[in-house]
Amino acid sequence: MNRKHIAGLLTLFLLAACTNTPQQDTTTSDKTQENNTPPLINYTVVGSLPHDTSSFTEGLLVHDGQLFESTGTEPDMPESRRSLFGIVDRKTGKIDKKAELDRNKYFGEGIVFVNDKIYQLTWQTKIGFIYDAKTYKQMGTFNYNTEGWGMTTDGKSLIMSDGSSNINFLDPVTFRLQRILGVSDNNGPVGNINELELINGYLYANQWQTSYILKIDTATGKVVGRLDLGSLVAEAKNKYPDSDSLNGIAYDSATGKIYVTGKLWPNIYEIKFPL
Repeated sequence: MNRKHIAGLLTLFLLAACTNTPQQDTTTSDKTQENNTPPLINYTVVGSLPHDTSSFTEGLLVHDGQLFESTGTEPDMPESRRSLFGIVDRKTGKIDKKAELDRNKYFGEGIVFVNDKIYQLTWQTKIGFIYDAKTYKQMGTFNYNTEGWGMTTDGKSLIMSDGSSNINFLDPVTFRLQRILGVSDNNGPVGNINELELINGYLYANQWQTSYILKIDTATGKVVGRLDLGSLVAEAKNKYPDSDSLNGIAYDSATGKIYVTGKLWPNIYEIKFPL
């Protein structure tokens, strides 16, 4: 074989190699560009209730047909804001107070009912409060190692968020950490997980400082869907310019109704979406 033949074969080899390279890159690029973003969940607004615009909402839930709300405040916030929880009057939006914390010591956060008790988180003091679910008298306190944000339950655990991408499951008797559920989507960990509600086996979570409610698989932590409530955020701002972040999800398992609101919003909205 002479040098010309060798050169020709080398040329053909190089051409083949160059031809194959773009095909491999295209395949890789196609895989990279696959849209794995959690799908948007369509919803409709069924109706609305009034909401107290002094209520800095930290928790919202339905218990025995009553709509409960918990709120938080700091000493430098207006005096009209308080750290309390109670039953929302559906005609006025005002909260019928059942328990209140010292605003100079505690910033009230999420609440939940478990086994005839009410558990209430506080933001940065790492102290929770326990109340009798019938009398609302304080029964004790408990401690945790993170900040306290939102809370819900599966009947066996206190399921709480701390503002990170982690959701912590605590034993409601010993308060020992049972497990940590890391929340993630196609881009990796999803932070700012706030108010929580468990609906039909999935966790729904407000993502703080966004208009999203995330649907989270409780087994994997994967975000499997999102509700974009941007139109309700805009409506709240239009009605009351001081309206703050979307926060608050409540599910009435007896009626199937779902309620959402936000900090200082003028309304609580009843929405409907596929579960």
